[in-house]
Amino acid sequence: MSSEVTKDSILEFFVTASNRHDFALDITLNLKGAIVSGTTISAREYFEQLSESFTSDSDVSETLSEQLSSAGEAADADDVGEAHFIHLKDARIYCGDSKPTPSKGKILWRGKLSEIDGFCLGKISETKKTTSKKSS
Repeated sequence: MSSEVTKDSILEFFVTASNRHDFALDITLNLKGAIVSGTTISAREYFEQLSESFTSDSDVSETLSEQLSSAGEAADADDVGEAHFIHLKDARIYCGDSKPTPSKGKILWRGKLSEIDGFCLGKISETKKTTSKKSS
């Protein structure tokens, strides 16, 4: 048995396009029984948006924001290597038939390409259930 980590080459191609060309793609991923649905973003954009979420006036938040911003710059400079992570914005995580977690807000998600079991293009959209009244 080989202990090599395998990644789907097509999915890695989409991630590389996102990292190098800011290519956005709605995608749904299968991971060990869970489903993650969202829109691909570059590693740089992921770290920039994550950095912006630490905007409080504390020294810790400022330090975290600076380090995440630096990580985004480093990811942008290292876009010629192979991709190991996929980054999504507006992500939703589904486990079973329940509502997604989180169910509100703009959520960033990062996952290892080597841990993804499968994918499909498009993302799961939330539909509101409506009740209709039948007239007699």
